[in-house]
Amino acid sequence: MSNRKLFRILSVILVLLLVCASTVALADVGNQNRYVETGGGGSSDDGFIGFIAGILVRLLFDNPVVGIPLIIIIVILVLIFRKKGSKGGGNNVGTPSGFSDHMREAAMERAQADAASQEAVAAQIQAIDQYFSVDKFNAWVREVFLKLQQAWTERDWKVIRPFESEELFAQHNQQLEEFIRNNKINVIEKIAVKSCKLVSFAEDGDKEVVKVKLSAVMRDYVIDATSRKVLESDPNKDWYMNYILTFNRKKGVKTQEGLSNKSTTNCPNCGAPTQITSAGQCEYCGSIITTGEHDWVLSDLHSI
Repeated sequence: MSNRKLFRILSVILVLLLVCASTVALADVGNQNRYVETGGGGSSDDGFIGFIAGILVRLLFDNPVVGIPLIIIIVILVLIFRKKGSKGGGNNVGTPSGFSDHMREAAMERAQADAASQEAVAAQIQAIDQYFSVDKFNAWVREVFLKLQQAWTERDWKVIRPFESEELFAQHNQQLEEFIRNNKINVIEKIAVKSCKLVSFAEDGDKEVVKVKLSAVMRDYVIDATSRKVLESDPNKDWYMNYILTFNRKKGVKTQEGLSNKSTTNCPNCGAPTQITSAGQCEYCGSIITTGEHDWVLSDLHSI
């Protein structure tokens, strides 16, 4: 078997093992984050190496059946790279640096594809909603994401009621109540949203559905609510996370000219400040404003 074929086979096995290895303890809003050491800061190469090294160290202790094969596969891959590099002379395709170059090129290609995909999705929405603004919508998505993380840390989920569907609100509120019962606080801090892109739009019965991919860096750890002792993860570790957020609204709802895609300060029905009850109602006019009847609401959030 050639080195190239062996490399491809081992790469597939490595990816599959990494996927299996990623099912360690959960945290973050809705229990999204995975507490596997992924490295923090540094170059993209350092982050990748830190990611692999962190998983291996954790697995050697928690799951040696997976960890030991991973080490063997990585050692073989490194040897293949070195062998190709020694034969290739000036051609660095098989060397670690050449591999990094290809990773960067692939990342650039993905970024270009994401931009083109977002434009296509925006065109779909604007065909039926001419005042829809990609920039304003993505800015609002970032705002909602940050509010979710803040409310999760402060253990005060009622402030999220205007932004989530009834089902998702109940699910997240139940998960947060479990943290409270266990006297734990999941601290999410130093959040930086790196990117936010539309990925799809569809009409589903009487609803319009848009999906957004969001990438962020954050500190994510669990502490005891009384002693403030760190129970899980590392408060000095950066976590690099990717999410898919799904938003729904009633079919036929339009963006108002000159306004952002979502008002976070006024009821879209009566215009009063959004003092929302736990039932998702405006306290002034009683209108239910979190069902997608008036604007977008978050109906699903999961990490990828």
